[in-house]
Amino acid sequence: MSESKDHLAQGKIAPSRRNGRVSAKPTMSDVARLAGVGTMTVSRFLSGSVAVSSETAQRVQSAINELNYRPNELARAFRGQRSRTIGLIIPYLYDPFFANCVHSVTTVANEHGYSVIITTSNEDTEKEFVEVERMLERHVDGVVAIPARFNESRITRPLFGKTPVVVFDRPVADPTLDAVTVQNTGGARRIVEHLIEHGHKRIAFMGLSRSLFTINARFLGYRKALQDAGLEEDAFFGCDSQEDTLRAVESKLRGPKTPTAVFTSNTLATRYVLTALFTLGVKMPNDLAFACFDDFDLAEFCSPPLTVVRQPAQEIGRVAASLLFDRIARGEIPKTGNRIVLPVEIVLRRSCGCKHRGSVVIH
Repeated sequence: MSESKDHLAQGKIAPSRRNGRVSAKPTMSDVARLAGVGTMTVSRFLSGSVAVSSETAQRVQSAINELNYRPNELARAFRGQRSRTIGLIIPYLYDPFFANCVHSVTTVANEHGYSVIITTSNEDTEKEFVEVERMLERHVDGVVAIPARFNESRITRPLFGKTPVVVFDRPVADPTLDAVTVQNTGGARRIVEHLIEHGHKRIAFMGLSRSLFTINARFLGYRKALQDAGLEEDAFFGCDSQEDTLRAVESKLRGPKTPTAVFTSNTLATRYVLTALFTLGVKMPNDLAFACFDDFDLAEFCSPPLTVVRQPAQEIGRVAASLLFDRIARGEIPKTGNRIVLPVEIVLRRSCGCKHRGSVVIH
């Protein structure tokens, strides 16, 4: 039996030496010696580029396990092999919707044996551009992103070259990129129509900036419902902080045309508006009916429970990540990207004026 095979049988191997120093981190050469094979065989086993016999594969894997060897993924990427990592760029993490999307993306990545590098743009297109470049410098195999402001985002096909990219929640102007969104306009229109059915004629819209694709799309749904009913719109775009939102809500409630119902654009706006209503002592739905876009964990436990447009947050992340890994596996860059639009649900609770004891879901 060869010396290397003796080492394998005994479960021992001499430490690797470089320039007279003992290397604490095992190398591919260490794995090869312990397994009794060449380094090229170990490399082929790790990359899966060339099949090796089951007996050889077992010996190499045993050596890897014994030495606790971890491949240098960056070096493998430089050699043209996959890095087994993807990048994920989102606006920020303090919105529960974005956090749910992140969870789904990482779950799908783990199922494919991939790690995820997560970063935020803070809705800043310049920072978004820098983060994309950093991702590409790390040789990620693909990127999923929730773009910053729609008309300003610099996420385009030329920026990524041959690296697959999928955007979700918000599309980008480049039609060659895959995009996964939801029924923003339709969902908003349906929930505002429900408020109108309750007899409300003055319905306020409270949201973030219209420069965000989702907020603008939901506002258009709100506007369409009012136009069809012959009602005037009453919108505020500036729920960027608790202070700004409180001032806006207080102004509306003290104005000449006080709204009898309010519709909020997303979870963050909902949080700020609800806090403002609580601060001002407004009772729902008697003083003001309330509905919002996007469900969240405590919505049904609020007093009263909140009527919402529920979008499939985890499904959006799952579909986007699955589409990315399909692109990675195929090694293809589409000339025209997929446009996937997922359905939303209307969840009726008591904040809008309904008398249901529990939630009523309308598909």
